[in-house]
Amino acid sequence: MNETKLDILAFGAHADDVEIGMSGTIAKYVEKGYKVGICDLTEAELSSNGYPALRKTEAMAAAQILNVAVREGLHLGDRHLFLTSERIKQVVEMIRKYQPTIVFAPYEMDRHPDHANATKIVEEAVFSAGIRKYQTTEYQTHHKVKSFYYYMINGFHQPDFTIDITATIDKKIASLNAYQSQFTKTEGAVDTPLTNGYVEMVEARERLFGQQVGVKYAEGFKVKKPLMIENDLFGV
Repeated sequence: MNETKLDILAFGAHADDVEIGMSGTIAKYVEKGYKVGICDLTEAELSSNGYPALRKTEAMAAAQILNVAVREGLHLGDRHLFLTSERIKQVVEMIRKYQPTIVFAPYEMDRHPDHANATKIVEEAVFSAGIRKYQTTEYQTHHKVKSFYYYMINGFHQPDFTIDITATIDKKIASLNAYQSQFTKTEGAVDTPLTNGYVEMVEARERLFGQQVGVKYAEGFKVKKPLMIENDLFGV
């Protein structure tokens, strides 16, 4: 996992957020030859189950399943994802470091406040990363992200667009199952919504999104501005 310019950089508040929302899409575009990276903003140190070292091991196992080019963590503090200039600057550094064409972040309508807060930080960072005079510590060259999209974690919302992941649903499920501390009810584990059929719920959601667009499985995404169709109005 060497430093490289990325086609896609997906941010999550915690390790497993990105996998829940869009790991099928990640696997699909990696298979097409695109370079994809994941950045976890916290170590998920307040999770009911697991602990930071284990969560990191699971995250790297999931990254290997998806074959992403890079996975990094910013250690911003679980439940400390507040909209401050310092946190924005750290995300700007990550964007300037990897110069992604497309950035993804969680959709803000979610039961976990960290997911919405992560979105606000990334939104600000995407804008600031493109400002020439915005000063950062290590990576000073400005970078304008071409597109910015939102993936869903816990919420179920009408998507603005979907991506067919029928061919990569198995990789999505495998990447989620890498997080045994979160999604498996092991001896001594705290009973949470995640340990009670959560992976099956995610699979069912993607099946429903797929049904809506005529494929077996799809992931749904949200946008803030309208999508522009240039050459594919007729599906070409």
